[in-house]
Amino acid sequence: MPPALICRINIERRRRGARRLSLLGVTLLGLAGSVSGRAADLSETRQRFVSGDYSNCLALAQEAVKEDPTDEDWQITLSQVLLVTGRYPEAYTAITNALAREPRSLRLRWQAREVFLSNGQTGQAGEMADTILHNAMARPSTYRDSSSLVAIGRAMLVKGEDPKRVLNQIFDAARKLDSTSREVHLAGGELALEKHDFALAAKRFDEALKDLRDDPDLNYGKARAYAPSDDAAMLSAINAALDHNSNHVGCLLLLAEHHIDAEDYPAAARLLDRIGAINPWHPDAWALRAVAAHLTNKAGDEQKARQVALKFWPNNPRVDHLIGLKLSQKYRFAEGAAHQRQALQFDPEYLPAKAQLAQDLLRLGDEAEGWQLAQEVQKDDAYDVEAYNLAGLHDAMKKFVALTNRDFLVRMSGHEAAVYGERALGLLSRARSNLCAKYGLEVKRPTIVEVFPDQKDFAVRTFGMPGNSGYLGVCFGSVITANSPAARVSRAVNWEAVLWHEFCHVVTLQMTHNKMPRWLSEGISVFEETQADPSWGQHMTPRYREMILKEDELTPMSQLSGAFLAPPSEEHLQFAYFESALAVEFLVKQFGADALKAILKDLGEGAEINATIAKHTAPMDQIEKDFAAFVRDRAANLAPALDFEKPVSERESGDESAGGKKTARRRPVRVPPEMWETWAKDRPTNFWVMTRKAAQLVDDKNWIEAKPILQKLIEAYPDQIGSDSAYRMLAEAHRGLGDTNAERQVLASFARRDDEAIDAYGRLMELASESKDWGEVATNADRYLAVNPLAASAQRYLADAAEQLHDAASAIEAYRALLELDPPDPAEVHFRLARLLHRRGDPAARRHVLDALEEAPRHRAALELLLEINRASPQTSLGAPAALSSLTP
Repeated sequence: MPPALICRINIERRRRGARRLSLLGVTLLGLAGSVSGRAADLSETRQRFVSGDYSNCLALAQEAVKEDPTDEDWQITLSQVLLVTGRYPEAYTAITNALAREPRSLRLRWQAREVFLSNGQTGQAGEMADTILHNAMARPSTYRDSSSLVAIGRAMLVKGEDPKRVLNQIFDAARKLDSTSREVHLAGGELALEKHDFALAAKRFDEALKDLRDDPDLNYGKARAYAPSDDAAMLSAINAALDHNSNHVGCLLLLAEHHIDAEDYPAAARLLDRIGAINPWHPDAWALRAVAAHLTNKAGDEQKARQVALKFWPNNPRVDHLIGLKLSQKYRFAEGAAHQRQALQFDPEYLPAKAQLAQDLLRLGDEAEGWQLAQEVQKDDAYDVEAYNLAGLHDAMKKFVALTNRDFLVRMSGHEAAVYGERALGLLSRARSNLCAKYGLEVKRPTIVEVFPDQKDFAVRTFGMPGNSGYLGVCFGSVITANSPAARVSRAVNWEAVLWHEFCHVVTLQMTHNKMPRWLSEGISVFEETQADPSWGQHMTPRYREMILKEDELTPMSQLSGAFLAPPSEEHLQFAYFESALAVEFLVKQFGADALKAILKDLGEGAEINATIAKHTAPMDQIEKDFAAFVRDRAANLAPALDFEKPVSERESGDESAGGKKTARRRPVRVPPEMWETWAKDRPTNFWVMTRKAAQLVDDKNWIEAKPILQKLIEAYPDQIGSDSAYRMLAEAHRGLGDTNAERQVLASFARRDDEAIDAYGRLMELASESKDWGEVATNADRYLAVNPLAASAQRYLADAAEQLHDAASAIEAYRALLELDPPDPAEVHFRLARLLHRRGDPAARRHVLDALEEAPRHRAALELLLEINRASPQTSLGAPAALSSLTP
């Protein structure tokens, strides 16, 4: 016999006045209880319900209840089908009749709670939870079956019991009693979802689906678990659910949200119409209609949809919470926050609204109230993963320092702020000056920029949860979050380009009041990167060329936002950014920058994107046709002297990254010589043939034969960048041949084109320093620090070059940064910094020269400098090093 289960239930009752209720421990003995057998027709009816055959299920349930009004299972089935079809008043009548006949059933009372809430009877709903717990305490031996345990656990959650205790002690006990019960699995999975514990939810639903593979509700739960992180897994689970219940309202709602996210409002409307045919009053469906109406600037329809959503429960906090949540996901944070406040007016204890309001306020820059709300949520619900993450983030950010000027508040770790904080402020100020003037916008409040050395902290601040490692920065309108160079260990990233990109979002989002499609927002930011620096942004690559010309991956401009949603691969996501930038470039080249600004202005007034593009350019049919031709022409003219047909081996193994900058393999993979030679024999101008042959020659250190092939590649394709660029291999060949001047020329050409080639910048600094070409040293040190400002070697090169070029300000900044990076010769760095500061009359020079002498007491030049400082500013020399006396005149 299984061991006894002892559960002590401590329930905190949350009502106005925060009155606490302590409940005695409930001992549930004998876990071997089982549900009594059901009649075959009940089983068949339940199966009809699960499969979405609601009309026949309703008829069968009504007939069965008429014949036997005391049958609890039939009463619950009837109530459930009435709810799912939107017959809320009928469900109310049916459940109250059932309760009068069967007052002790916990399952029936939990179902009654759902019915009462759907009819806005919150008082009666609360009484049901109280009664469930009262009956459980009064007759613990009666309620030891899994279904009753689920009802008890759910009631405990309503009354404020610790969710983890309920999950581990109640729901898990129910699962041990009956591992095949769908209700047991749903209860545990739904609790994990409610607390944003998506990993646990996915695990629970996956485990349940091993035994209940075709269950639509379990697949729906799985879809919700993967929705925040994996669109493909979400859609797969939705399809699995709809295969067995095409009327599954939850899945249809999730799909409608997906289409709203993709800005495909007609598709969302069709799904909501399908839901309306099943349940004409579903509050979530009408809430989503309100969202779509808001996003398409139909204020009257929005108000009407919200009113219908509240028809049966006028104070339902979920309606405004859902509307606000979806608006915030569309970057309408102010509007979203207003809806969360309304939800909290309906129910001040509705934690989902309070948590989302905290996130909205933090993204709006209203930090004091935002952090306060986040702490309140964490205090009230210690299990909620998002609230827990935010609390941890708040503690971590307390250690940040703030750098400010009139236009920016930049928060960073103290170490990184000392190294490159002023450089970041300068970059942001240049971006603001350039882009605000270009787009005619006055940014009226300082922009908050938060730079995180820990990628997990960035993800929590930005998305509420760890993950999303592919994001470098995010802009909310007045707040920018970004990973610092220390957070990105997988590949080099130009952080200056990232900040420029994100500040461009500040401009366009504020111009449009956050009312712009994602593709246009991202497209303008990538386009403006290339305008600021030709090496920034994205550029045509052989892979992009192939996707455009051979794989027909080009997305129509009118559908470009959908390309960012559930892309088949990371490559396709990067291609969406690239194509969006091409769309902006096309509009500017064909119709001028003023047309783009006019489009943004109209979007800010609520205009629909395709209509406003047509208004200021040409009919969308013509735009689509001309844009496609523009992109295909750009692809076809990528190195037209080269043949880009791929050998099968290359197509199977892949080549460079989509963006041309991510480090893939160092050299193309070797294939059997006979296969390669046969294919390559008649293709002397083939890009892959030439690249492979040159790579093999370089690997073999056959520099002389590699050179002419690489030179031809560069001549034909001068803009090739990335890990396998011909520039890199030709520089290696020149170095192998001892031709330093030629190596330097090749690397200089490469460095002008690739904004993340730190290996090239490093070699150029070395070569230029040897030849005392200090301008070239400074240029490449700047390039290097734009990727990795935490590199001590680059800071030292910059400091040396700036000194030689008499650029004292840059030298001082570099030496100060270098001191933060634990240089091998701190005494020399302190001395050089002291010398520069003294020349400027800065009294900080004394401190640094003393620091130099503390590190190296016999540093003669430092001793002499200290004497010079003393003569310039006479003061007591008490405490000066003893060796100073030997130098005194």
